[in-house]
Amino acid sequence: MRNTVPKDASDVEAVEQREWRESLDYVIQQGDRGRVHRLLDALRHHARMAGASLPFSAVTSYVNSIRPEDETPLPGSQEIERRIKSLVRWNAMAMVVRANRQSDGIGGHISTFASAATLYEVGFNHFFKGKKDNEGDIIYFQGHASPGIYARAFLEGRISAQQLHNFRRELSETGGLSSYPHPWLMPEFWEFPTVSMGLGPIMSIYQARFQRYLEDRGLKKPTKQKVWAFLGDGETDEPEALGAISLAAREKLENLIFVINCNLQRLDGPVRGNGQIIQELEAVFRGAGWNVIKVIWGSDWDPLLAKDTDGLLAKRMGEVVDGQYQKYAVESGAYLREHFFGTDPRLLDMVKHLSDDQLKRLRLGGHDPVKVYNAYKAATEHTGQPTVILARTIKGYGLGEAGEGKNITHQQKKMNESDLRSFRTRFGIPISDEAIADAPFYRPADDSPELEYLRERRKALGGFVPSRSVRVEPINAPLDAVFEEFYKGTDGRKASTTMVFVRILSQLLRNKEIGELIVPIVPDEARTFGMESLFRAVGIYSHVGQRYEPVDMDTLLYYKEAQDGQILEEGITEAGSLSSFIAAGTAYATYGVNTIPFFIFYSMFGFQRVADLIWAGADSRMRGFLLGATAGRTTLAGEGLQHQDGQSHVYSLATPNCISYDPAYAYELAVIIQDGIRRMYRDQESVFYYLTVMNEQYAMPAMPDGAREGILKGMYRLSKAANGKAKAKAQLLGSGTILNEVAAAAKLLEKYGVAADVWSVTSYNELYRDANACDRWNMLHPGEKPRVPYVTQCLQDTAGVIVAASDYLKVLPASIDRWMPRRLRSLGTDGFGRSEARKELREFFEVESRYVALATLAELAQSGEIDGKVVAQAIKDFGINPDKKNPAKD
Repeated sequence: MRNTVPKDASDVEAVEQREWRESLDYVIQQGDRGRVHRLLDALRHHARMAGASLPFSAVTSYVNSIRPEDETPLPGSQEIERRIKSLVRWNAMAMVVRANRQSDGIGGHISTFASAATLYEVGFNHFFKGKKDNEGDIIYFQGHASPGIYARAFLEGRISAQQLHNFRRELSETGGLSSYPHPWLMPEFWEFPTVSMGLGPIMSIYQARFQRYLEDRGLKKPTKQKVWAFLGDGETDEPEALGAISLAAREKLENLIFVINCNLQRLDGPVRGNGQIIQELEAVFRGAGWNVIKVIWGSDWDPLLAKDTDGLLAKRMGEVVDGQYQKYAVESGAYLREHFFGTDPRLLDMVKHLSDDQLKRLRLGGHDPVKVYNAYKAATEHTGQPTVILARTIKGYGLGEAGEGKNITHQQKKMNESDLRSFRTRFGIPISDEAIADAPFYRPADDSPELEYLRERRKALGGFVPSRSVRVEPINAPLDAVFEEFYKGTDGRKASTTMVFVRILSQLLRNKEIGELIVPIVPDEARTFGMESLFRAVGIYSHVGQRYEPVDMDTLLYYKEAQDGQILEEGITEAGSLSSFIAAGTAYATYGVNTIPFFIFYSMFGFQRVADLIWAGADSRMRGFLLGATAGRTTLAGEGLQHQDGQSHVYSLATPNCISYDPAYAYELAVIIQDGIRRMYRDQESVFYYLTVMNEQYAMPAMPDGAREGILKGMYRLSKAANGKAKAKAQLLGSGTILNEVAAAAKLLEKYGVAADVWSVTSYNELYRDANACDRWNMLHPGEKPRVPYVTQCLQDTAGVIVAASDYLKVLPASIDRWMPRRLRSLGTDGFGRSEARKELREFFEVESRYVALATLAELAQSGEIDGKVVAQAIKDFGINPDKKNPAKD
């Protein structure tokens, strides 16, 4: 018998669907959401086992996550809040417009805050907690929205009209405002620099985790404070923006809330013109385990969606791409009727009661305070997961013809009189037609309903935000006993500076005064750096402890995780580790806790890989110690080009408050760390340290008398020539492990009748900065006794040629050449690394002892102190090939 499809198959399916929906409605009406989830999971499993697996989808319909019937009315006065928001909008816009009139091209951004004003104002009025009792929320404001944050602070009375007038003119005598959130420039206002896009999101994730770390270790009492991160949808293309979201879900950081302003527009055009960024981000975050709340449509759309019993409108919403949505934002209501609703007569019928003007004024979710309030409320109450809010807005909202929703909107900095008048009228700003052309700032009287309401809300929430204050007592603990043993050297035993550092760290961790404040951070290289002994001693931090038996449980140094563990073992992520370092290094201001972070990493993967985050940390006034391990281009044997660092000290010089050292011996490292703790945690200096340590082992001498000052200033004489009466003289400078090559070169030179003193240069960068400071002072004080740079003081009474050898680029020693009493010959490791042993690497880069000696003889010959034939003979004696390839080019 032939099978036939019944003519009423569609009717049968419709009946089946109705019956299934009625059955599901019955379960839903029982009020147990968990029961609904279990039922649907069981049905999906049953279908899969029957061979009817459902296609995977990580997204929900293109509608709001929170149903209107589940919403809570917005508390307070919506009308007053609307007026406050309008005043903030006006002053933010006026600030940028006036700045560009005063100095054409000074810049500033109007459109980002214009799109996000409701997102911020709902937070300010109802959610953002101030820093009262160290329980305030931690907020990463979107950098380009800074004019709006300044404008609100102006209404609050925290920023003057003169400061607004001098936006982006900080050097004005009457005071100004920085372009973006910069704690270095405004240390009592901004907390976190966020305008280098992508860094705010990753820093906020590790901040939320560090908050939990402090609570689990008893350094901070548990609170309900939240970490908020505001970012743009285009910003999520930065690798750092989404690169660590799985950590937040894995750690169940319910204290973390992302608010992504989805105005569908990047700097130059649509974010996903041919796609839907909100749906894309929902899939990414849901897949990573986040709670996702979509705020797409405003309350004006609720009645239309309520009538959409067949899902026709929701289907249409989901099929329109972002580039077209952007077009709708700039077109008329008639255009929207024809091109959005006009695809189906049933959709047209749905909006026939609305005029074109009413269609044009249908609000999006990110501009609707009720929708935003309920999203924030749901996010703050959610447990077990971090939350991301995807809020749909229009870039340049309110700018009208001047740029609302257009591709040029991000660059909008100027508005003509007509534009200003339209803006004024749209938001009801009480400024006359006669005054409008000047774009004046407007602040109502202190006793106005708006300002009284604003102050009352902030008082109820614990004070003004953003706000930054240092609330810690200086550390005055005596630490001499911790470092004493390292001044004595290793008594002939071989050790590496990395081993010495681990020993110092162990001593600090055991110290009763500051041990609990030490935060060791490592990106999955603890065993490489010889730190595995700390696993057992202090444990690796895990909020849930250790739920498994480690495979090395029967060994002494097994992998131990604990809820009160002290080590932050971050996995293979320098960016994540650096974000933890920033959180720990700024905890003195954020939480009032003086944590002292030590972040040790492969030096090649430090400054070079995450220099942008290091710069942000510097702006944040972070404190602590960065340690570039296996440092130098010739100390890391075998690893080759991608691992061998010859440039990090050159990079570190570019960060003004980074104090860099390249110590060679245990006592140098001990002196530097002890003084660093003093400067950062007793004297409260806003600096941080970069120290390079190596894995090459050698015997380390005791500290010479009187060396401490030179170690810290950057240079001291390690040894005088044994043949001091020789006619030819030389001053040899070395740093790090290359200091040993320099010392060996001094011995070689004795054969050629050269008396060579050896100097340990612990910091070319500090010598460079000191000398420049002296030059500047002398230029500005011509009638006073000139100051003499420290490096000049060290060498001015010496004799002979000067040769410096470093495991870094030649430009590093050469940076202090101009302050030398005589010309400096610089040896370094310019060029790519090689997969070789140390001896061969140093010969290749020409920093080995024979090349240091040869360079010294060449300088002596050039100055006429020895015959050139001596140099030729030395080349033969040393077995050097004069025709070898140039390592800087090979």
